[in-house]
Amino acid sequence: MSETRRNQSSDEQIEKSEIQHQRVVIENSHGEKLVGVLHDTGSTETVVICHGFRSSKNRIPMLTIASFFERAMISSFRFDFAGNGESQGSFQYGNYRREVEDLRSVLQHLRGVNRVISAIIGHSKGGNVVLLYAAKYNDVQTVVNISGRFFLDRGIEFRLVL
Repeated sequence: MSETRRNQSSDEQIEKSEIQHQRVVIENSHGEKLVGVLHDTGSTETVVICHGFRSSKNRIPMLTIASFFERAMISSFRFDFAGNGESQGSFQYGNYRREVEDLRSVLQHLRGVNRVISAIIGHSKGGNVVLLYAAKYNDVQTVVNISGRFFLDRGIEFRLVL
């Protein structure tokens, strides 16, 4: 192994050792506890990652996205919406507006501990949640929808009938 490559690998290990994964519990507007993981790189700049339908913060897409930001030394926060994963509450079909409010609770908490929200990213159903959040609150500059539903002419009612 070349000296340059060995030093680069050593630098990467030092950077990774500085990254802390912290379990964080945040109360939503319904008094339920939302459970998340903060990937703290030392940067206050934070990206919030939202999972999709019947998913969780620990699924591969959310872990991959968080890992990408770790390598860029940008902090990220991934969490479970109420009724999913480790968070309290009952799973509810649809409930986009309620998940928007869960996201609001998360962002308010993070801002309250001096985090700067640089982006919200949603995968699948979470992609639609971040779009609805941005349309309602207009307080996050960068919004990313990854594989969210796009054909909503019939809304979610169509899915309830099937």
